[in-house]
Amino acid sequence: METVTSIGRRKAAIARVFVREGKGNITVNKREFKDYFPIPELQFKVLQPLKIAGVEEQYDFVVNVSGGGFKGQAEALRLGIARALVKINEESKPALKAESMLTRDAREVERKKPGQPKARKRFQFSKR
Repeated sequence: METVTSIGRRKAAIARVFVREGKGNITVNKREFKDYFPIPELQFKVLQPLKIAGVEEQYDFVVNVSGGGFKGQAEALRLGIARALVKINEESKPALKAESMLTRDAREVERKKPGQPKARKRFQFSKR
């Protein structure tokens, strides 16, 4: 099996995922993924598509992640892994799609408007 690549995005984070057969190692920015994502909830999010497809220890993942924060990066990585698994094995697509692992969350930060303190917040109204 040659290397399969995919991309996942979330907020400002972009994850480039490279997959090859192996023992289930995940390397994020040249670090062990449990060191890169020390929070258990983020580790769970990253491993979700592997558990759903039932291939926890069949593939090695090398990931380059940039932009955004830890949560956005973890969710971008989850989407990238799910897309890569579908490229490898089309039969895992219905299970991943049912858990909405293949849907890109398109919500972005709304821009700040001029003359306002934040994107939607207005300055306090004073009648007098």
